[in-house]
Amino acid sequence: MDTTQVLGPSRRKAMAIVEHSTFKNTITALIVLNAITLGVDTIDGLPDGFRLGLRMFDSFVLGVFVIELSLKIYAYRLEFFRSGWNIFDLVIVGIALVPGSKAFQVLRSLRVLRVLRLLHVVPMMKRIVEALFTALPGMGAILAVLALLVYAGSVMATTLYGRSDDPEVYALFHDLPSSAFTLFQVMTMDGWRNEVVQKVMDDGHPYAWVFFLVFIFLASFAVLNLFIALIVEALQAEQEAAQEETIEQIEEDIEDVEQAMLKKGDEILSVIAELKAEIAELKAERRG
Repeated sequence: MDTTQVLGPSRRKAMAIVEHSTFKNTITALIVLNAITLGVDTIDGLPDGFRLGLRMFDSFVLGVFVIELSLKIYAYRLEFFRSGWNIFDLVIVGIALVPGSKAFQVLRSLRVLRVLRLLHVVPMMKRIVEALFTALPGMGAILAVLALLVYAGSVMATTLYGRSDDPEVYALFHDLPSSAFTLFQVMTMDGWRNEVVQKVMDDGHPYAWVFFLVFIFLASFAVLNLFIALIVEALQAEQEAAQEETIEQIEEDIEDVEQAMLKKGDEILSVIAELKAEIAELKAERRG
């Protein structure tokens, strides 16, 4: 049975409003415009009148968001809190309602997070985020593998290069945390050649480049490809799930149409039977 049939007229009207495409598109447009105005508000030297207009628009958008969430809570009641996205929206808007005193200035700066509501409003973004959450367990395993590689490389680098008389090389590899931090920089390939490898080679280790190239290949290229493969697999699974859901919905719609047609057909047959009976009666009356 359709759950909307057991709702009161006011709740059905509220649900129709929040589920209407025009309402959703308006909320999406306000989120984008609000994100732009929050960025413009950080520019120095803006006229006071213009800045006041930006603040007024921000208050207007916040009011619209509060009305939107109020309508959703009224329409869905406890069902509203069963969706993680609804709770996310409620927290984001609630943070923006915190008074703007100095004690809450950090929380007030988080109002720009309202733009993250696009992750829920835009279907493609929502699908990507859900796929990322689905891939989190696999990412944890890959991170564990990466941590083992960094740990093993740090132990080797500290043993090989940590006892150097060169103060720069010593600072890079004198203990396990320093070596791990240095190898993380190497893994990101940010200045690794001149700031790390070249200094180690000049310190009397001409074949140090072999160690670092092997580490970069394993920690950067191999693990990065594992991340990409995992995310692609999660996206593909999410896409297949969405397609299956669409197919099921289409099948349900077809079944509803078939039942409606059968019902209409039975009604038409009953009408035809009544008409035949009336015609038979009229013929009998004429013969009489």
